[in-house]
Amino acid sequence: MSLAAKKIAEAEALERTAEKSLKVSAFKWAPDYDSAGDEYSKAATAYRIAKSFEKSKQCWLKAIDCYKNNKAWFHAAKSYEQIILLLKELDQFNDVEEYTNKAVSLYQQHGSPEAAAGALDKAGKLTEAKNPEIALRFYQHAVEIILIEDSTRQAAEFASKVSRLLVKLKRYEEATKAIRKLIGLYQQTESYGQIGRMVVALVLVQLALGDPVEAEKSFKEWCSCCETEEVSTLQTLLQAFDDQDRDLAARMLASPFIRHMDVEYAILSKNIPLPKALEVEKKSDANTLDNEEEEEGGGLC
Repeated sequence: MSLAAKKIAEAEALERTAEKSLKVSAFKWAPDYDSAGDEYSKAATAYRIAKSFEKSKQCWLKAIDCYKNNKAWFHAAKSYEQIILLLKELDQFNDVEEYTNKAVSLYQQHGSPEAAAGALDKAGKLTEAKNPEIALRFYQHAVEIILIEDSTRQAAEFASKVSRLLVKLKRYEEATKAIRKLIGLYQQTESYGQIGRMVVALVLVQLALGDPVEAEKSFKEWCSCCETEEVSTLQTLLQAFDDQDRDLAARMLASPFIRHMDVEYAILSKNIPLPKALEVEKKSDANTLDNEEEEEGGGLC
């Protein structure tokens, strides 16, 4: 008998045991939800090993019902997390948000906010590649939960993921607000080394919005928190935009310092509109020269 067949047989036996625990008889006045929940959980695990993912999911749902009836909120929440992992195998990503929110709600009901934030983080990592909008909501929710617990350092970790995803989704107005909030969290935790990096990110986002004036204001506001290389890079970059120096701006945006930032900001730097005034001036100068040559040619004729 193959391993899969053995595990399926084991799971079916565990299901039967769970069902017996739920039956009421003359010798038992109430269902034994605790035992039944544990048996369904074991059956779900056995089905998962056998790669019978849909049956595993159904057993976890039965276990959850048992745990809820027994008011074992934490165990029910953990079971929802197991279902979330199965959804990846079943390619049912559209259901991840529903089950994650149920797990989070139960963790909060149990009084375990850190476990709730952890579930949101796992779900965010699971969905970030295919469904960044959903992952964004997970991380935003995690920030809210952790801030209630006054865990600023952990909140900053989730806020960083929020700002990166907003940039990835090209929601730059929201990204500027998120980055400013993140800088504030870093100030509270005295993580000054992180602040400089986020100032660079904020300037890049504001340049992507086509607002070099606001980018310069942000730099002046936070430059005292920046390292020497960050100050030098931003000063030269902003001066290039102020002078409408397209070539210098392009060189600064392509500098190793910026390209080695988080991937979302590195990609953003490649898509920032460069100054165009010099191009216009060059075209204007070229047209003037052409006109002068035409006039001189006319005189010669």
